[in-house]
Amino acid sequence: MGFRLFRILIILAGVMGADGVILAAAAAHQADATRLAGASSMLLFHAPAVLAAVALVERGIIHGRIGIIAAWGFVIATALFAGDLTLRQYAGHSLFPMAAPAGGTLLIVSWLGLAVAAAWPRQR
Repeated sequence: MGFRLFRILIILAGVMGADGVILAAAAAHQADATRLAGASSMLLFHAPAVLAAVALVERGIIHGRIGIIAAWGFVIATALFAGDLTLRQYAGHSLFPMAAPAGGTLLIVSWLGLAVAAAWPRQR
């Protein structure tokens, strides 16, 4: 696996973490901002998951391709889920119909993918 790909995922995880903290602060200071709290939680839960997946792949503990696909799934799914909730909060409409459920479903698939990556024999 290329270090450039790992670096991109690590950068995205850092941005996800920062966005999660920003949305947590916004949720704490705005009235009726429960959607932002949910968006913040998803970002803050899955930023470390991306970092962990990259570290596990880099160490050769899990199947490389499946682990990286799971990491990208975490990034994309969290963007869909948190983006949809944030847009609903501030713009009053969704990203697209079923964006948050699609993101949630992809998060489930990504977690299962990470499990498969751990169960699958390592690539040599």
